[in-house]
Amino acid sequence: MTSTPFAQAGSSGDAYPPYPPYPAYPAYPAYPASPAWTVAARPVDDPVSAVLLREYLVDVADRYYQLHEGRDSTREEIEQAHAEMPSDDLAPPGGVFLLAHHDGELAGCAGLRLLDARTAELKRVFVRPAKRGLGGGAALLAAVEAAAGALGAGRIVLDTRRDLVEARALYARHGYREVPAFTEGPYAEVWMGKELG
Repeated sequence: MTSTPFAQAGSSGDAYPPYPPYPAYPAYPAYPASPAWTVAARPVDDPVSAVLLREYLVDVADRYYQLHEGRDSTREEIEQAHAEMPSDDLAPPGGVFLLAHHDGELAGCAGLRLLDARTAELKRVFVRPAKRGLGGGAALLAAVEAAAGALGAGRIVLDTRRDLVEARALYARHGYREVPAFTEGPYAEVWMGKELG
């Protein structure tokens, strides 16, 4: 199989075609301490975005089912999660979806959606396992904060699970603090927020 930045696991190896710049938003700069990372807005419904969103769902679902049932998630459970937690609101005018590349390779994603005129919610933060520990989380959060500012938000909030300790530590290192619950559901156990600027 040909190795390309956009090759989908299990595909014939054909690369997805390059995409033109997403016109609704500029490219957001990579975190300054990580010059190998670039982060840019892309349509949430394009095939490359879909690859990362599916990998994100598999990653968090596998961790959940391993913790609670000692097994990985099934294809049916991933399809159900995809249907129950759509990402179509991570798009203009009230949202944005970001893709991260490390040394030119597709490596991660994050999304934002406005909850109100001042508050954006952080969603779908994911770095591929092979790219973890290289500054991708920091690069994504820096780009997310720039994107939130472009949307007019002065605050970012998020919810996460208690078992996602690496994510919680990342957020805490970047100034996110626990806030009162603003969502409910089986996967919302910790709520965090950060005032911008």
